[in-house]
Amino acid sequence: MLCCLFVYARHGEIPFSLPPRCIPQNTAVLRDVESQEKEKEGAMKMDAQRDILAHRGSLSVRSWYPVGSVLTGLYSMTPLNEVAAPPLGMATRLCFSVEYRHSSEQLVVSLLRLSNLLPRFHSNMTLVELRLLPDDRRPRQAKARGTGPDPEFNDCLIFQVSAVCVLRSTLSVCVLSVEKDGKRHAVGRALFPLEGELGQAGRVLWRDLDPEEVTQCSVLGDVQISLSYSSSLQRLSLVVLGARGLQLLTDAGVCVQVCLQIHTQMVKTKRSCVVKGEQNPIFNYRMTFKLRPQHLDDACLRFELQHPNDNRSEPPALLGVLVLGPFMYARGLQLQHWMDMINKAQEPVRMWHRLGRAI
Repeated sequence: MLCCLFVYARHGEIPFSLPPRCIPQNTAVLRDVESQEKEKEGAMKMDAQRDILAHRGSLSVRSWYPVGSVLTGLYSMTPLNEVAAPPLGMATRLCFSVEYRHSSEQLVVSLLRLSNLLPRFHSNMTLVELRLLPDDRRPRQAKARGTGPDPEFNDCLIFQVSAVCVLRSTLSVCVLSVEKDGKRHAVGRALFPLEGELGQAGRVLWRDLDPEEVTQCSVLGDVQISLSYSSSLQRLSLVVLGARGLQLLTDAGVCVQVCLQIHTQMVKTKRSCVVKGEQNPIFNYRMTFKLRPQHLDDACLRFELQHPNDNRSEPPALLGVLVLGPFMYARGLQLQHWMDMINKAQEPVRMWHRLGRAI
């Protein structure tokens, strides 16, 4: 059914009228009405928008029937630039919304904007990577449409997930800052459990991003690692240089076991030689792993400092653990080391890391 809306911003109302399509009328009468309207056009001072709508087609204003008014205030939406943002000086925050569509079994994440981006990232391009944990670790990316302290996205990312699985899933949000030469820096990340958050569709949410800081843990010693990556050879090279501050109970020695992990799958495991009787052992042990460039955001290296047992039938004692990788696995210096390896192609990047307890 056709309808006509006359907008009166002054009164905040929209009169709603319907044409008399179902009422039979004489064509000649309608023509007479139209001619009378044309004669009175000079004397009538009608609003320009109303005049255009009134003389469309073969119906005039007098042949339309009002049925009521629509109050515009009940249906107005808050513009994006008027969404209440956190005060300056607080943590970087992400504005987004989530909606689950049961008919198509799709989780729709609408990215709106970032707020309070650190000044050193204002001139860079901002990326957001989303993952749905624990089942779907494939990243979905969205690029900001501008720069500055509050870049906007206005993008929708879709995950195909069943209604049963979505309730036990967690949305992982990682924010990157990309320089003009392609170097990437970690801004922060957030984990958003979906259980209990899908009841109200379209609700605007704000979440603080956890800055990439060093996580406090029990200090079990330090280990020095050198990383480099060649995209042309699809090869990840590392050197376990040494360790310091180890708490050794016997003189059986220590070794380092390194596992390459992609998602939840252990792809390859290698072990260094055993260095005996030192709290600050020197390894200088080189290892290489085959890794495709598309897996740089899905893979990680897990280092285990092990203390061999005299009885070979028993597994070695675990002295400490270290994980180097992207945002899915690592934080702080561990994350920065991985990103420096990617940014500095084929150039060894060495760094000291604290060992933590195994979880």
